[in-house]
Order: sequence, then C-alpha cells, then structure tokens
Amino acid sequence: MPDATDSVVVYRKRRNVELAMILVAQFIGLSGYALTHLNLDGRLPPEMLSVAMVWVGLGLALHMAVRWRAPYADPLLLPCALLLNGVGLAMIHRIDLIAEPPRHDVLTQLVWTGLGMALAVAIIVVLRDHRPLQGYTYTLFLVGLVLMMLPMVPGLGTELNGSRVWIRVWRYSFQPAEAAKFVMTIAFASYLVDKRDALAVAGPRFLGITFPRPRDLAPLGVMLAIAMTVLVTQKDLGMSMLFFGLFVMMLYVSTERPAWLVLGGVSFAGAALAASAVFHHVQVRIDAWLHPFQHYDQNLQIISAQFGFAWGGLLGRGWGLGRPGLTPLSKSDFIAAAIGEELGVTGLMALIMVYALFAFRGLRTALAARDDFSTLLATGLSFVFALQVFLIVGGVTRLTPMTGLTTPFMTHGGSSMVVNWMIVGLLLVISHQVRRPVAAPSELTMADDSTQLIAVPTGEARR
Repeated sequence: MPDATDSVVVYRKRRNVELAMILVAQFIGLSGYALTHLNLDGRLPPEMLSVAMVWVGLGLALHMAVRWRAPYADPLLLPCALLLNGVGLAMIHRIDLIAEPPRHDVLTQLVWTGLGMALAVAIIVVLRDHRPLQGYTYTLFLVGLVLMMLPMVPGLGTELNGSRVWIRVWRYSFQPAEAAKFVMTIAFASYLVDKRDALAVAGPRFLGITFPRPRDLAPLGVMLAIAMTVLVTQKDLGMSMLFFGLFVMMLYVSTERPAWLVLGGVSFAGAALAASAVFHHVQVRIDAWLHPFQHYDQNLQIISAQFGFAWGGLLGRGWGLGRPGLTPLSKSDFIAAAIGEELGVTGLMALIMVYALFAFRGLRTALAARDDFSTLLATGLSFVFALQVFLIVGGVTRLTPMTGLTTPFMTHGGSSMVVNWMIVGLLLVISHQVRRPVAAPSELTMADDSTQLIAVPTGEARR
C-alpha cells in the first residue's frame, strides 16, 4: 500500500522480498526435478548441481535486471512466473523419462525459456517506459495481421492436427498467433484510449444501448474481422476465442458500458453455434466434452486425462510415480492432466492459484495506473493470460470444450513460452511506472506558481 504524504506517493520497492520468493519458487521447481529421480532411481541425478546453477542463474539475472531498471516493479510477478515455469520444466523432464531411451525435450524447452527471459530483460532494459507504444497503433495492427497470416505462406506454414497455425524454420516450429496476441493487445489498448469518449457517448441508441458511430468503431472492427477471418480459416478456434474475449473485455473497460458484455456474449453464442455446424473438428470437441465415453478411440485424450485425474486423487501419486505418458500430448495440451495425476487435485489447484495471483497482480497494476493507456494495457495483458488458463485447464478438466491453447509457462513449445515472458517483462515495466514515486497533484498549487512568477509581491514591499 502506498504511503501518502503531502507531496509524494511512495511504494516500497520490496526487491529483497522478491529475491526471497524467487529462491523459494526455484526451489519448488528443482524439488520436482529431484523427487522425480529419487522416486524412479533412488538417487539424485549426476547433473543436479549444474541444472540448479543454470536455473538459479537465470532467475537471478532477471532479478538483477529488475533491480537495475525497474526497481519499483511489482515484487510478486516474477516469482509467480518462475514457479510456474520451473514446475513445467520439471514435469516435461519427468515425461521425457517415460520413453525408452529417454527423450530430451526439456533441453529445447530450457532454450526457449532462456530466450523468453532474455526478451523480458530486453524489454525491461531497453523499453523502460511503455507509454511511447501508444503512438504506433496502426503499425502494431499491421504487424499483428502479418504475424497471423504467416502460416498461410506456402513453404513456410505447416498443418498439424487439422490446424494450420505453425511456421517451420530449419528444425524449429513457431506459432505466430502467440506473438500476434501480444502485439494486438497493445494495439487494442492504444486505439481504445484515443476513441474511448466517442465510443462511450456518441452514437445512436437502440433498446437502451448506445451504439458507437461507424466511423469510430470501423477501424477496430475491420482489424478484428480480418484477424478473426484469418484465424478461423486456419481453424485456430481457440485463439479466435482468445482474441474475441480480449476485444470485448477491453471495449468494456474503456467505455464502462456493461452492454458490451451482453452483446459480446450473444455474439459469441451465435458464432459458437455456427462453428459447430460448419467445422467437423468443433463438433468432435463438443462431443468429447459432453459424451466422452461414447467414442473411446476418437476421445482417447480426454478419457485418458479423466483416468489420470482419478488415479492421482486428492494428493497425487507423487513425482515420477504416476503414468502421465498414457495420455496423448501430455507435454503440450494435456500437461494439466499430468500435473493432476502426479501432484493431485491439490497440486493442480495450488498452481491455478498461482496463475490467479499473477493475473490479480496485473489487474492491481491496472487499477493503480495514472493514465488510461497503462490501465487498458495492463488489463488486457492480465485478462488474456487469465482467459487462456481458464480455457485450457477448463478443457482438460471438462469444464469447457478443448480449445487447443497452451498452458502458460508449462506447455512444451517455444512460441507460448517466449511470448509469456514478454508479457511478464511488459507488466514489470508498467508496474514500475505505476509504483515509482511521483509528485502528488497537491504539490502543484497556486502558491508555487506565485513564487515562481512573482518576485516577492508582499504587502510590505508595496508600502
């Protein structure tokens, strides 16, 4: 909580608290790695020390960058991200050991993690202040659209599991829509700050709702329509839901009109019905959600995940003692099922609470922001993060249909990992700008103006 004085608003830096929590978060991830080997082999792996040094070194490098360039940043964001990332790496390594001979996908994931952390450091060190991004609205929209269309380029894009959402460069594949999500969030925030008054007030009324004038909403609507068309063409319906949800929520936050939530919900319901009628794989996923055991072969993933949850129970089988390899795609789409089997419902709920804490701190930053762009940008980044967790974990647990999204910081794959660390870097920059000391409005008084502009105009002098 800030200490308010007559002239300065002060937040405590709490960098030492952040360092302590970072070490605890990294210890939890390393414990998962060590327990897996203790339960499977009865001893620690020979490379335990080197793994610990690399992992702790990466976290300390990020912490030092924050101390140097963003000392007033929120102290909880970085520990939350490192805890989730560490548990994800440990679980991917555990699933690697199921294969004979063991795979080494965790090394690739560690490389992507290092790249993501390096980009987060670059954002903290180079950007420092996020507010100049507001001047690149249409450039960012264009960059986002180009990124989303890259998988449609012949020879560059690849189709996997019925969706053409990947590009392949040399041996590595990348999902550009993840990067587009980051860019478009900034673009949405920038545009809505400029047009929020016109969108909220001006325009015709119908059924008690004030609709915006076409010239105010058209640029944003056209951009969203193009983005949705590209994503639907690529059969990336999970990302489509993410973009649509982000658009509706940011529109609601900028205009403060609940009617946008109602219109968004109705539009989403109509689009979902249309998609279920047109796309076969959407029908399959809805069937797997409602009646998974009627088509065993077709719904093997979701059925195996449910058996995994049942086998794990409340407290789980323990690191290395479950059988997460029986669930297809257990490193990617269904890593939440692997967590639920080995750490139990308790462990999965604890990780969901960490996700919630991360999103909460982002939204708290938005509430404390002193300008509209910071508020909208922090809200958008936090909301898209929380919505993605809800959709993918909800799909694995059968709360919602499967969407094919990634579990932030945990799913095996580079694009999601890199972009999520970029989100962390940008949120740290925003929170630093929000929490750093500034002159309070009360300091700018008429008395100060008089002392600067008038040379001692006292009554004594006039006599």
